[in-house]
Amino acid sequence: METTTSFAQHIEPEWLARLQRRDVAAFEHVYRRFERAAWNLALRLSGRADVAQEVLHDAMLKAFERAGQYRGDAPFWAWLRKLVVNEWLMRLRRERMQLFEVFTDSLADDDSAAPWTMADSATLDRALNRLPDTARAVLWLYHVEGYTHVEIAGQFGRSVSFSKSQLARGTRRLRELLQLQSNMEDAPCTIGSTGNA
Repeated sequence: METTTSFAQHIEPEWLARLQRRDVAAFEHVYRRFERAAWNLALRLSGRADVAQEVLHDAMLKAFERAGQYRGDAPFWAWLRKLVVNEWLMRLRRERMQLFEVFTDSLADDDSAAPWTMADSATLDRALNRLPDTARAVLWLYHVEGYTHVEIAGQFGRSVSFSKSQLARGTRRLRELLQLQSNMEDAPCTIGSTGNA
C-alpha cells in the first residue's frame, strides 16, 4: 500500500483489531500507511529530518505498544497524529531545550494577511526552518493541523496566552523572513560587474 502525506486515512477494522493484539504484520501495515504523514508532521514541527525520523520511529513504537488503549472516541489517524505531536514535545522536554519563553511583545494584528499566502513553497520552507522550534510548532499546529490555542497550551503545559504570543511572534518573524527573502530576490545582480567599460 502506498503511503500518503495526509493523516486523514481510514484504517480497516480488521487491521486495527490485529494491531491492538500486537500483531507485527498489522504494525508493519500501519507503519507503512502512515509513515510519510507522520514524518512530514514531525519534520514540520522540528525542522530537522534527523529529528523527524526519530520522532516517527518513537511515535510508531508507542502506537504499537498502546494500540490496546485506543477506544475509538476519535478516528485512529487523529489518535496517531496526537502521538506524533506528543512524542516531539516529550523530546523537547527531554533535551531541556530552552523553548518555553513568554514573549512580552505586543500581539501581531490578527487581521493582517497570513505571511505564507504570498510565498512559494521553497521560500516558505526556508523561512519556517529559520524560526525558533516553539514558534514554528505553534504556527504549524494552529494553522495547518487546526489545533486551538487551548489545545496547544495543553500540549506545551502552558497558558493560552503563551500559545497566542508564540503564534503572534512566529507570524511576525515569518513575515520578516519572507520579506527579507523577497527583497533579496528583487535585488539586481551585480556579480561580475566591475564598472569599467
